[in-house]
Amino acid sequence: MKKIFTALLLCFSLSIWATDLKVSSPDNKMQVTIHMEAESLTWEVEHAGTKVLTHSEIGINGHLKNMKGKLSKDKNVAIIANKLYTVEMHVDNDAVAYRILYNGKKPILVHDETAEFMFAEDFPAYIPYVNDNRSGERWCYSFESYYDMQPLSQMYGDSLAINPLAVRLPKGKLAVILDANVLDYPGMFLQKKGSHGLSADFAPYPLQEEIGGFSRLNLIPTERADYIAKIKGQAAMPWRILVVTENDAQLPCNDIARRYGPTCRLKDTSWIKPGKVAWDWWNNTNLTGVDFRAGMNTDTYKYYIDFAHKNHLEYIIIDEGWSSEETLMEMSPEIDLIELLSYAKNKNVGIILWSSWRNAIKDMEQCFKYYSDLGVKGFKVDFFDRDDQVVMQSALEMANCAVRHHLLLDFHGYRPTGIQYAYPNIVNFEGVKGLENSKWEPRVGDGPLHDQPLYDVTIPYLRMLVGPLDYTPGAMANATKDQFFGNNNHPMSQGTRAHQVAMYTLFDAPLQMLADSPTKYMKEQETTDFIAPIPTTWDESICLCGEIGEYVVIARRKGDIWYIAGMTNWNARDVEFSLDMLTADTSLCELFCDGVNADRDATDYRHAKNNVKKSQKVKVHMAPGGGFTMKITH
Repeated sequence: MKKIFTALLLCFSLSIWATDLKVSSPDNKMQVTIHMEAESLTWEVEHAGTKVLTHSEIGINGHLKNMKGKLSKDKNVAIIANKLYTVEMHVDNDAVAYRILYNGKKPILVHDETAEFMFAEDFPAYIPYVNDNRSGERWCYSFESYYDMQPLSQMYGDSLAINPLAVRLPKGKLAVILDANVLDYPGMFLQKKGSHGLSADFAPYPLQEEIGGFSRLNLIPTERADYIAKIKGQAAMPWRILVVTENDAQLPCNDIARRYGPTCRLKDTSWIKPGKVAWDWWNNTNLTGVDFRAGMNTDTYKYYIDFAHKNHLEYIIIDEGWSSEETLMEMSPEIDLIELLSYAKNKNVGIILWSSWRNAIKDMEQCFKYYSDLGVKGFKVDFFDRDDQVVMQSALEMANCAVRHHLLLDFHGYRPTGIQYAYPNIVNFEGVKGLENSKWEPRVGDGPLHDQPLYDVTIPYLRMLVGPLDYTPGAMANATKDQFFGNNNHPMSQGTRAHQVAMYTLFDAPLQMLADSPTKYMKEQETTDFIAPIPTTWDESICLCGEIGEYVVIARRKGDIWYIAGMTNWNARDVEFSLDMLTADTSLCELFCDGVNADRDATDYRHAKNNVKKSQKVKVHMAPGGGFTMKITH
């Protein structure tokens, strides 16, 4: 932290103070005007002739008064300050990012923070509303939202939305609002402001909690303070970011969250092993052709371990039910975890255990040490369902405890906040309407209530912008729109088999699930053999083409192997793209795509091999709700 303030002081000496500032991006397309009035601080944004934001206020504990500002040496950073606070604003080619720094040494309470985004016109927006509060508490939510597409003026004034949130600008541009580097501070919700603006809202600091929420798995605040955060001394608040793109394809592989995220706090990361996971919960441990009763028992998980070993998967998860509802230190008598850990070790398979957040924080040091010593590789921690300061501090404590005991973490009911860059042992997050929703999706008229393929080709542009997502793909029962229905015990997916397979390349997930039953995967071994070797981390990623809510095509490289995958909504389409990224003149391409009859039977696929050439134009057809994946090797 001292380095931050030293750097800011150096910036102050580089130019004279001004009352108004104009800051440009390196390419001069992004133009920001900062107004330092006696009673407030506001900013405006224009991008290549497109007016994006009009006067939008920045404040903390009321208005920021008597601010003075100057440009730093590189001219793309503005420093605006008074005696108590500093605002640091960066203007990049693709984004404007600012944060507030508290300069005082004494502790303070942050009663409110003002972050406004007053758009120039009534633009259409992609709005992820908070719509399933836990126990009716306004700020308790799973951070899983479909996107309502409506003009800003028609936003529901009494509702909160989560971020990232996108606004469609003229000329095909997009503006996306998000926060970054949110560690010891509440996350940013968004709400309607005026006729076509947005303002930030933050969960107040919780004073008392009780057990409640979904299946009484949450801790629900019953009393909240009149402040949102406690600040101990000099500190930097999270970044408030406005991304502006010239086309939608600039979003899926954008590095904005990493760019403004924290630095890694681990000296040694060699023990962190991403990989694929055979998962029990989505498929209800439905196994066939076995001589034991499948369920939450030792024989079932030996079967999962055998499947993972045979298909070179790194892990299995034992989900809810292996322990008592009240403590992790009391195991189910049906599961011999010691035996399973020994069995898995001999098969070179790791075991990850599920826990609710409220149970994980009970005697956390004791629990994490105990299970790490046994050989457990990590915990999937579920039902955070909050991002107030207490929960954010709890996540930091859990990350540190897990580091001490070399445990991976997968956070559910929580969205990426930047914590994953500080603690890369947090390998995945939920905060997404993933495949689990297919289990209970109602049917309305001639199809499902929610349009999952539409959502699937929206989240690479928005939700994935802030970090990895535990969507849990891999359904082997696939359905067209008219054939789909929710079935908790025998679930299926909306869209084609190739659509599901494409997710393993498209969706960023260092800990990636195979959600369906091992029995089904073994019956569909050709598909399983294609999925299993797909990497879960990448050396390079490029979005080749796409449009939010319509389709997406991404190329990712691991070593000298390229994977290229695409998905579409319920509209069939042909996509064409160039193989400019290849280095060899001729390469072998293995293609997994929709079969010719996939529009009638969503399980139909084609698996073929052929040669491709560098810079060759490739054309691929996708069925309704379809997709494809190409694996290209020298």
